Amino acid sequence: MSTTPTVTPETTVGEIAVDHPLATRVFARHNIDFCCGGGKPLAEVCSRLDLDTELVLKEIQDELAESGEPQRRWDEAPLEDLIEHILTAYHRPLHEELPRLEAMIRKVQSVHGEKDPERFAELLTVYLALKTELQEHMMKEEQVLFPMIRQGRGAMANDPVSVMMHEHDSAGRALRRVRELTDDYQPPEEACTTWRALWHGLAALETEMHEHIHLENNILFPRALAS
Repeated sequence: MSTTPTVTPETTVGEIAVDHPLATRVFARHNIDFCCGGGKPLAEVCSRLDLDTELVLKEIQDELAESGEPQRRWDEAPLEDLIEHILTAYHRPLHEELPRLEAMIRKVQSVHGEKDPERFAELLTVYLALKTELQEHMMKEEQVLFPMIRQGRGAMANDPVSVMMHEHDSAGRALRRVRELTDDYQPPEEACTTWRALWHGLAALETEMHEHIHLENNILFPRALAS
């Protein structure tokens, strides 16, 4: 079969996401980790998930062919623009969304918790730890790392970048556990409107975090360190 020239089974999922941002839609559909796991070849990832690599490549090709919308190449944008995009598109919304989701979890747990007390208790525990970690993580980026990069000192940021990437891995593990605890965000038939909205909100959080971490791990950090 013919494929997009720069996308092959040996191309890493992180490289695909950088070169073809629309491919992340395909990755999201198949729960392919292109942020923390971005260094793995597509074929290896598909094999682990029991996916047909050729079919995934075809989906990517179709996604790219069908969209007439120009996609911003953040690997080619000024670092200042990329940082501002991360702050505007991800950090600022998270400052509002994280407390909102916590309130929803507590509300659903208070009303429906007796139906599966262990699951709801663990979901709240995992989410609260994730919320705290993300809030502290964003503060360190906003107060330390991003200013270093903006001041042209990105090449000196090896230690802060290492810490941020370690915390990204931790957040990724928490998100995977949230997905498990919510049965891949599929609410049961008896779920009320708030319960369904909570599952939807947690799914959206995972999607946004994957895009967020991808921009940092695969684009911002390597470019800053090489500057």
